[in-house]
Amino acid sequence: MEEEELSEEEHLRQEEEEEEEEEALSEQEEEEQVREALVPCPLTEEMLKEGLSLLCKTSNGLAHAYVKFEAKYKDLTDISLLECFIHLRYVDLSENKLQDLSPLSSLTHLLWLKVDGNLLTSARMQELPYLQIISFAHNHIKDMEGITHPCLANLSLKGNKIRTALGLSQALFSLHNLELRGNKLESTAGFNLPKLKNLYLVRDQLAWEMGVRCRKAWQIQAVGGRETLSPSKQHNLHASPFSSVFAA
Repeated sequence: MEEEELSEEEHLRQEEEEEEEEEALSEQEEEEQVREALVPCPLTEEMLKEGLSLLCKTSNGLAHAYVKFEAKYKDLTDISLLECFIHLRYVDLSENKLQDLSPLSSLTHLLWLKVDGNLLTSARMQELPYLQIISFAHNHIKDMEGITHPCLANLSLKGNKIRTALGLSQALFSLHNLELRGNKLESTAGFNLPKLKNLYLVRDQLAWEMGVRCRKAWQIQAVGGRETLSPSKQHNLHASPFSSVFAA
């Protein structure tokens, strides 16, 4: 009887692995088709003029420069022109077709970045010393490697294809809020974020089996009518450094 149960479990596990492989292959083919179908659309000087705003003093106080740029729904595939705008602090490039953010490496004064709804497969960027808020929501990102900005406090990776927390930099000493809903996380192994306060996950068993050591007991607060986890339900949960873990 035990052998039959074991055999059935192995069979189910094998089926799950095959389904995952097929899904990964399908996603890869879909991404390749999207890349092949892309029509080059670089950022132009006219778009720059339309998107620049918020004239402020530069960091040395000796001149003025635009510090905000927005270019949404432009089908952009290339933002190389932004390399010269080193004083930018707030950049919104949502709903384009970007696959590469390397031109932003020179924006060392950047504080806030939003690149939702693009074609990014990686969140890796050159370390930016003052960057505090990033949103990579609804891209095609598969891991959390290469996010090393020392002042980063809020990070959204909502609606991507992330399966593991491995690779998330332990150097994110300032990270307070991490949004991971709408991904494919199978484990939270790899989390080691001492300042993290709010972690947003999907409402499934993953939200309840966080494999991390912590200083405080779990406290899942109500959000938009969702229930609060009472102390009586906490006895079987690992301790957690997060003051709140929100389950969608």
